[in-house]
Amino acid sequence: MKLAFDLVVIGLLASLVHAASLVCLPNQHVLAGKPEIGDQPAAKLPEGVRKALKKAEIIPTVIDDFVPTLDLKVKWSDGNIASLGNTLEPEDLEDTPSIRFKDLVAPTTCLLRSSTSLVIVITDPDAPSRDDPKWSEFCHWIAVGPLVMGECPTIDEQTGISGCCSSMSFGTLEDLVSYTPPAPPKKTGKHRYVILALAPVNGTSEKLHLSKPKERKRWGYDKEVNGKTHGVRDWAVENGLIPFAANFFYAQNKKQ
Repeated sequence: MKLAFDLVVIGLLASLVHAASLVCLPNQHVLAGKPEIGDQPAAKLPEGVRKALKKAEIIPTVIDDFVPTLDLKVKWSDGNIASLGNTLEPEDLEDTPSIRFKDLVAPTTCLLRSSTSLVIVITDPDAPSRDDPKWSEFCHWIAVGPLVMGECPTIDEQTGISGCCSSMSFGTLEDLVSYTPPAPPKKTGKHRYVILALAPVNGTSEKLHLSKPKERKRWGYDKEVNGKTHGVRDWAVENGLIPFAANFFYAQNKKQ
């Protein structure tokens, strides 16, 4: 029943996400158009993304089951990228990453919508360790901004199908919680760092008035109850947001 509800809600947002081709945050560049190392073959998407999230137990531990609609690409300045479960070194993740989206399915219609607010988050469900997640989840970043869309003709690079894309850029991007890089403690093994793109359920183009977590640990919520930790899922429900794209990577302290 929950999955069916999510599918219905995602369908309501189709006019937004299926029109997307590229998104670039302000003061960040759109990545090169050709496929990069870590790009997923079209045949594996979107089910491949969902399968990877389930295998890593991000679904259902961090977020409820959903159908990813855009490919969320995350890149740091030295070229490191998140690629659905690759391992990155914490010292290479000091700067705020750049973000872009790409359609999981080649666009076949031209759509134009007014600005819509989107939210980008990074969360660690393994704080301080996966075996002892008493601080789970740990909030690493919440950023929000209006999405301004326009039209441009294109041919999908992977499939060669002609369609229509929407060139999109954010207005003023605001950090609700500033980016803090991964810093897994010593001898705590690999941590999963989950990046989610969220959109308002009602599709509003008005400025979002989001609650700010009072602290990063457990996203400001009380201690776990009956073994249940707190994090982005609770916060998203509280603020009327649902996920439409996701990515993740692993990182660990060198001293194990």
